[in-house]
Amino acid sequence: MKLPARAAALTAAVLFTSLTGVYEASAATQTADAAALPSVNMEATVKAAQIDPRRPDSTLTPGAKASVLLVEQALRDGSFLDAKWVDGYFGSTTVTAYAKYQKSLGLSGLDANGLPGKTSLTKLGAGRFKVTDVVDPGTRVSTGGFVVNTRTRNMLAEAKRLLGRDLKLDQGSYNPGGDPTSAGTHDGGGVVDISVKGMNSATRTAAVRALRLVGFAAWLRSPQQDDWPWHIHAAAISDTSLSGQAQHQIGDYYLGLNGLASRGPDDGPKVSIRTWEEYQRR
Repeated sequence: MKLPARAAALTAAVLFTSLTGVYEASAATQTADAAALPSVNMEATVKAAQIDPRRPDSTLTPGAKASVLLVEQALRDGSFLDAKWVDGYFGSTTVTAYAKYQKSLGLSGLDANGLPGKTSLTKLGAGRFKVTDVVDPGTRVSTGGFVVNTRTRNMLAEAKRLLGRDLKLDQGSYNPGGDPTSAGTHDGGGVVDISVKGMNSATRTAAVRALRLVGFAAWLRSPQQDDWPWHIHAAAISDTSLSGQAQHQIGDYYLGLNGLASRGPDDGPKVSIRTWEEYQRR
């Protein structure tokens, strides 16, 4: 029997309202489920992945244990990490396991460097944890005739503002094999060399201090250390596109070392170590 037009309209309205209610309830449930998931603090996790492999002991990076445990548990469940290494310590074994996981996603090169990037960490956490305090190096850009990423460019701009003078680059990032003396530190992102031509001793120290304040592991390099001219070497802490060698330098910086193969004591100005993100929140 064909329903009168008015009755048909009412039936359709009731059906639409019912389906809308079901959809809204489902969406609300999904939102509640997501809110109930534990959080992985990406800033803390990346920091641990740089420092822990360089430690002489199993000391945990402050504030990172809970997040690192969630990441290690997910790696264990994906058969990338043996259960005995699920301990909240993001050492070299966990870095290697994370790199294997990244490669399983089809990532390669700097995207599979063992540091948790935004994309890989979010995929690892699907249904398990949510990612907060995201670190993003941004896209590659040109500054001063050299390639860096947007995060590094912004950090350099702020260091220049603090210093009150320009900083001229001698070498940029993403430059594999460009300088044999750099030991691969410039192969990835976040690393630059800065000219000190025309600077006196005090200005050189002030430049290193400004770079450190905004989140670089930075040192003044001299010809006595190796076959290179005077310059400042700076590596952006927690840049997730860092080469393995640059990751090690930053870990050493946190441990009070000079970032060289000798692993001697840090010879730069003393400042509170912070990332770019921490500097912006100060």
